[in-house]
Amino acid sequence: MDSLYQYLGYPAQANDDSGTSRDNLWLYGVGTFVVLWTLGWLYRDSLEIEDIKEKYVFVTGCDSGFGNLLCKRLDRRGFRVIAGCLTDKGADDLKRATGPYLKTVLLDVTSTASIQKAMEYTKQEVGDNGLWGIVNNAGRSLPMGPSEWMRLEDYTSTLKVNMTGVIEMTLTFLPLIKQAQGRIVNVASVLGRVAANGGGYCISKFAVESFSDCLRRDIHYFGIKVCIIEPGFFKTAVTSLDPIERELHRLWNQLTPEVKASYGDKYLDKYIQIQRLIMNAVCDSDLSKVTNCMEHALVSSYPRTRYSAGWDAKLGWIPLSYMPSCVIDVGLKLVMPRPAKSV
Repeated sequence: MDSLYQYLGYPAQANDDSGTSRDNLWLYGVGTFVVLWTLGWLYRDSLEIEDIKEKYVFVTGCDSGFGNLLCKRLDRRGFRVIAGCLTDKGADDLKRATGPYLKTVLLDVTSTASIQKAMEYTKQEVGDNGLWGIVNNAGRSLPMGPSEWMRLEDYTSTLKVNMTGVIEMTLTFLPLIKQAQGRIVNVASVLGRVAANGGGYCISKFAVESFSDCLRRDIHYFGIKVCIIEPGFFKTAVTSLDPIERELHRLWNQLTPEVKASYGDKYLDKYIQIQRLIMNAVCDSDLSKVTNCMEHALVSSYPRTRYSAGWDAKLGWIPLSYMPSCVIDVGLKLVMPRPAKSV
């Protein structure tokens, strides 16, 4: 560094003034590097692929919510969209709201036969172009609640959609994606970074994160990009209060008298009140914050590995996921009600 300073006209043995000048020069250099790096990153992030109108994208879970909005956006951009819908009504409503190039197919991601049928239909549609992108968006959240209240089938019903469904869809459609050297976009959650409640949802989203990371490292040799979407809390069917409360009552009613007594008669009402408070406080109604991330993962020349959607994700859940486990444990302990027979 002394040689560099001498070259720039600063003496090797600096007095106080020259020492200050050296410090300023160092700060200017670091600042310039940060600014140039940021500008370069923003430019690289803004670059988009070409020939969008020739590219096919398959989206699951398109009856409502993120998938439904994403299909409409991609259709307007010119993509050839194939939308997987669970119901005839969802498919019909989506077709009426979009252009002639959007196709729908009935899809149940828990059924191997249904997935295979959708793949065969897609294979005929895309032909030699292959499949540019698949967005594994279909999911379910319920039941959620204290882990002790769950039965095995309560876990598996969620895991079959959110975990097994994502894996089977990806593996089944992978040959078509390899053909196009395309994109795999898997929808996880901030609750795949911080396990905040019991049930299969958090478990399944942690699994999606892990599966996506392994898949990305395994298949990048083929030119395929794997992206993970990590939404915060948004106002969709997944966060609707009425189904959440119905499921909590169902879980409570299936408990034995001994387990109910350990929690106390007022625990369920307190638990529901806290769920209402959290959902009303943090749920964002702007679903485009999530679909913007999905769209960027499909159109960007250099898609990101992870997208955090929503301010609660960026400023709360994601930073929290890097903190020691004891911080999260204490935080949840302060928020959640205490059972009657807690120690």
